[in-house]
Amino acid sequence: MKRFYRLLRYLVPYKWNVVQNVIYNVLGSFFALFSFVMIIPFLKVLFDNQPLVTEPMEFELKTQYFIHTLNYYLSKLMILHGKPMAMVLVSVIVVVFSLLKTGFLFLANYMLAPVRAYTVRDLRNEIYHKVLRLPLSFYSESRKGDVIARISNDVQEIETSIMSSLQMLIRDPITVIIYMIFLFSTSLKLTLLVLLILPFSALIIGRIARKLRRRAFKGQQRLGDVLSILEETLTGLRIIKGFNGEETMDRKFRDSTNKYARLLMKVMRKRYLAGPVSEWMGTIVLMTIMSVGGSMVLSGQESITSEGLIVFLVVFSQVITPVKNLSNAYFNIQKGMASVDRIDELLNAEERIVEKPDAKPISSFNESIEFRNVSFKYEKEDVLKDINIKIKKGQVVALVGKSGAGKSTMVDLLPRFMDPSQGEILIDNVPIQDYRIKDLRNQMGIVSQQSILFNDTFLNNIAFGCEDVDLKKVKDAAEVANASEFIMDSSEGYNSGVGEGGNKLSGGQKQRVSIARAVMANPPILILDEATSSLDTESERLVQDAIEQLMKNRTSIVIAHRLSTIKHADVILVIDEGRIVEQGRHDELLKRQDGFYRKLHNMQMF
Repeated sequence: MKRFYRLLRYLVPYKWNVVQNVIYNVLGSFFALFSFVMIIPFLKVLFDNQPLVTEPMEFELKTQYFIHTLNYYLSKLMILHGKPMAMVLVSVIVVVFSLLKTGFLFLANYMLAPVRAYTVRDLRNEIYHKVLRLPLSFYSESRKGDVIARISNDVQEIETSIMSSLQMLIRDPITVIIYMIFLFSTSLKLTLLVLLILPFSALIIGRIARKLRRRAFKGQQRLGDVLSILEETLTGLRIIKGFNGEETMDRKFRDSTNKYARLLMKVMRKRYLAGPVSEWMGTIVLMTIMSVGGSMVLSGQESITSEGLIVFLVVFSQVITPVKNLSNAYFNIQKGMASVDRIDELLNAEERIVEKPDAKPISSFNESIEFRNVSFKYEKEDVLKDINIKIKKGQVVALVGKSGAGKSTMVDLLPRFMDPSQGEILIDNVPIQDYRIKDLRNQMGIVSQQSILFNDTFLNNIAFGCEDVDLKKVKDAAEVANASEFIMDSSEGYNSGVGEGGNKLSGGQKQRVSIARAVMANPPILILDEATSSLDTESERLVQDAIEQLMKNRTSIVIAHRLSTIKHADVILVIDEGRIVEQGRHDELLKRQDGFYRKLHNMQMF
C-alpha cells in the first residue's frame, strides 16, 4: 500500500476539497441514520406501543433530549388529531431527513469532482515532464508504444479504478462507523456477532484481489505490446505495403490482441466476483442476525424490542452496501495499482542527465571543444573508446566512417543527450557537466538526417524554442535556408501547417525548414548529422547551399557519408568501431596508400 499512499500525495493541493467532502459525507450519513431511526416511532404508533409524553424536557445536547422531544410532539399530535396525523408527521420528517441526506451527498461529490479531474491531470503532467527529462538512451531500450500506453491507458486506469474509488474510500468508512456506533448502542451482543463473521468474508475477498492485481499488471503489459505494434505499423506503413506484409502484421496484431483479450477476460471475471461474494457474505450475516436476534426477542433474554430488532436489521442492511462498496473499491484499487506499478517504473527511471546544483551559466563559446579520453557504452556494449580530439572555435570538423561506427553517439554527447561512461568533454576548458543544461544547449544548433517537424505552422516550427517570435527574423532564417519560396507558395504562407511530421512537404523542403530552425536559433556551435544523405541531387544542392550559409562564422561538426560534401573541412575524423583511426585534411588523408579514408573515397568515386 506504500505506492497507494504515494499516489495520495497528488491530493495535497486539493486537501480543502477533501475536507469539505468528509464534512458533507458525515452530515449525509447522520441524516441517513436519523431517517432510518424514525422507523421506531412509526412502528410504535402503528402497533399502539407509543407511550404518551406530556411534559417537555429542558434542552441538552444529548440523544435522549431529541428522542424525548420527538415523543412529546408525537404525543400532542396523537391527543389532538389522532394516530394517522402522527404517522404523517413521522413520514414528513423522514422525507426532510432524506432530502438533507441526498443534498449533503451531492455536495460531497461536487467537492470531489475537481479532486478526481485535477489529480489525474497532475499525474499525467508529471509523467510527461519525466518523459522529457529522460536521456535518449532510455528510449533506445524502451518501446515508444509502451511509454504511450503508460501515459494514456495506465493513467486512465488509475482514474477509473482508484480515483473513482475515492468517493467510496471517503464516504463509506464514515457511513460504516456511524452506523456501527448506532448498532453497538442498540445491541452489543448482535453487533459483536457481526464483527466475528465479517473477517471471514474479508479474507476471501483479499485472496481474490491479490490474484486480480497480478493479472491486471500482465494485462497492462499486453496492452503496451498492442500499442507498440500499432505505432510500428503507422510508422512503417509504406514498407508494410511495399513488401506485402499486411497479412504478417495483421496476424501479429491479432495474436497480441488475443493475448490481451484473454488476460482482460480473466481480470474482469475476478472483478465481477467481488460483488456476488460480498453480497452473499452479507446475506449470511443478515440471516444469522435475524435468527439470533429473533430468538433473543422471543425468549426475552436481551433488552431489545421487536421494533428495535427491525430497526437494527434495517440499519445493518444499510451497512452491507457501503461494506460491499469498500470491497469493490479494494478490488478496483488492486487492479489500478498494477497501473501505478507501471507508472512508477517510468517515474523512478534513473535520470542520468542531472544538472548540478551549482551549475554555471554559459552565454558564449570562445575557445575550443575538447573530448578527453571519452568512452561510452550501452549497457555492456562499447560504442566509443578513448576519444581524444580538440576542436578550435571556427573550425569545421567532419566525422566519417561506416554506419554504426559511433559518429552520431559522439555528437549526442556534446549537448548532453547522454553522458560519457568515462572521460569528459570540455567547452572553453570547463567540463560540460558543470554548465547549466539549458544554457549549454542554447550554444548548439542541430540539423539531423531525419527532419523532425511538428504538426504546426511553418512559423512555429522555425521559431521552435524561441520565447519571443519575430516574424522578420523567421523570414530571414527561411531566406538563408532557401525555404522562403515554397513557404510563400503555400496557402497561408508562414501560417500554413506542415502536417504530422511534415508529411505535406518533400524531403528537401523538410530539411530546409530544419535548417531555418537552426538559423533562427543562431547558435555558435553547429551539429549536422548527415543532413543531405537522403535527398535527391537537386534538393541536395539547395540544402547544401543552405548549410554553407548556416556554417559561416560558426564552429561546425559534420557527420557525412558523402565525402564530396566535406572536402573543405578543417579536420576530418575517420571513426571505426568507436575509435578515431585517422584524422587530417581531405588531401592529406588521400595520400595515405592503405588509409581507411582513401578506401572510402575510392569506393564512392567508383
